[in-house]
Amino acid sequence: MVRIDKWLWAARFCKTRSLARDLVSSGKVSVDGQRCKPSKTISVGQVVKAPRGHDIYEVEVLGLSENRLSAPLAQALYKETEASVARREKEAELRKMNALYNPHPDHKPDKKERRQLIKFKNS
Repeated sequence: MVRIDKWLWAARFCKTRSLARDLVSSGKVSVDGQRCKPSKTISVGQVVKAPRGHDIYEVEVLGLSENRLSAPLAQALYKETEASVARREKEAELRKMNALYNPHPDHKPDKKERRQLIKFKNS
């Protein structure tokens, strides 16, 4: 049995243990569909839902570790569910499509361009 915050850190969902603790405390992590505290102990076979970047991963716990491991060993601690993989791919595709409709400019607007933008938005 390992604390959820230590496991998230060991499985490389978070860079530091304090970030893992804050992530769990904020209610963004759930174990078996229920929010939990950082001191919640998890065991093999439980389903953990945790954010990483823009995506939310739903993983089944395959192994436990209190120590931070190398990336290949850390990935062996969990297995992502099929539904989670499909949802992440769908959301990634939507983000790519949205980027086409909202292109980023080549440079920051200068003072004159900012004034024109403000004038355009207010009119």
